[in-house]
Amino acid sequence: MSQARGYAVHNDKDTLKPWNFERRALGKDDVSLEIKYCGICHSDIHQARGEWGNSMYPMVPGHEIVGVVTAVGSGVSTFKPGMLAGIGCMVDSCGHCDSCRSGHEQFCRDGKTVYTYNSYELDGKTLTFGGYSDHIVCKASFLLHIDERLYLPGVAPLLCAGITTYSPIRRYGIGKGHKLAVVGLGGLGHMAVKFGAALGAEVTVLSTSASKREDALRLGASGFVHTSNKSETKAVAGSFDFTIDTVSAPHPYDAYLRMLKPGGIHICVGIPTEPIAVNSFSLLDGNKSITASSIGGIAETQEMLDFCAANGITSDVEVISASDVNAAYERVLRSDVKYRFVIDCKTLAG
Repeated sequence: MSQARGYAVHNDKDTLKPWNFERRALGKDDVSLEIKYCGICHSDIHQARGEWGNSMYPMVPGHEIVGVVTAVGSGVSTFKPGMLAGIGCMVDSCGHCDSCRSGHEQFCRDGKTVYTYNSYELDGKTLTFGGYSDHIVCKASFLLHIDERLYLPGVAPLLCAGITTYSPIRRYGIGKGHKLAVVGLGGLGHMAVKFGAALGAEVTVLSTSASKREDALRLGASGFVHTSNKSETKAVAGSFDFTIDTVSAPHPYDAYLRMLKPGGIHICVGIPTEPIAVNSFSLLDGNKSITASSIGGIAETQEMLDFCAANGITSDVEVISASDVNAAYERVLRSDVKYRFVIDCKTLAG
């Protein structure tokens, strides 16, 4: 066992506070990672505050983790001390079902996907604790390689926000010749813009905030629609092949479906706390589809990181001290961040 220091909540009304806890001993297939930076995902807030109904306490959130390998087990050959590495939303799975063997560990058919926090290890008894911490022990096969050329704080959000938007873009082959709309310009949305533009798609940001027009264009979008402006929304009716919807609050899906071409696909990657409501005629008119997309598997996440290294893509981040994490949560809820908070984990010591 090793002693760890982190920030935790102990019930759904709690604020994050310093907490000392134990990590498991390094096994032969494990890697110990000194955490340098950990991103703050909106889902951390949902989980910490018990808003999805599955929270387990005490909880150390964080699944956008980057750091330096400090030790490896005797059976590990893919990582060595001193190497940069990352951990995303998962740290284990059964490894033998159809989903796991095909690189979709997030959909383990045996129900044994082990999440980085708020989950149980495969023993069914030991809680996992996430990246708001000084170090973590993880199975080597769930660790990701990180290119040293990339800005490390900006890599952390790629482990969730990055793969969440990259995965559907790659699955649907979105790229040159496609018109892609991105709903919302936040942590997820700004990554969807960067990936879509890098792959050659014509990207338009759809936002309720007119003030985000300049940033949308800076990030790579070729168009911007202020969705509170009726003339702007009318002008793009029937325009887009795909929509990536990153908004996690209730919003009018029918309005966005009207902006799709016949056969267009609306892809939800945001997770509203209320059920999605759609008028069936919004789908019938043009044989349109609405679907959703989760994170990618480990191989696809590595592919995404390699793509980012080749194209110089990282997240736009604001690096904070651990002591500012509760204030950061409130700012996330106010959309007051461009575009992801990242905790500098060396500040956990002070």
